[in-house]
Amino acid sequence: MSIVRWDPFRDVAVLQDRINRIFNESFGVSRELDDDVSLYDWRPPVDIYETTDGFILKVELAGVEKEDVSVEVKDNVLTLNGERLLDPEIKDEHYYRKERTFGKFHRSFTLQESIKPEQVKASFKNGVLTIAVPRPTEEKSEQVTVNID
Repeated sequence: MSIVRWDPFRDVAVLQDRINRIFNESFGVSRELDDDVSLYDWRPPVDIYETTDGFILKVELAGVEKEDVSVEVKDNVLTLNGERLLDPEIKDEHYYRKERTFGKFHRSFTLQESIKPEQVKASFKNGVLTIAVPRPTEEKSEQVTVNID
């Protein structure tokens, strides 16, 4: 059994997360300052986990076509953009209930280390976008003798 140092604020952070989740579920999309959410209609949920080869991002995009999603890596920032379109054949007055969110979305994630963008791989299956971000390869520094003129 390991001994863990007591942190009196750990429970407060958990409580704050629960309160934030209640507000987000009750009043729609959260308005975080770091993510320009106010410009977009919704935020797809994302799971991020680590593997031996790097990191995996799984993005839930039910009802979104692969052609309506873009994944870009620039300056150590992985950016997802896309749009879930409303079925134009169904008129608003015909709905009894409409809970799914439609429109444009945008998510950005800062990568911890410098990676080569061409090594990032993405696949789309059953409404889930899976992005594999490999660990950066360590470039070994070489010792070079410099001639003095």
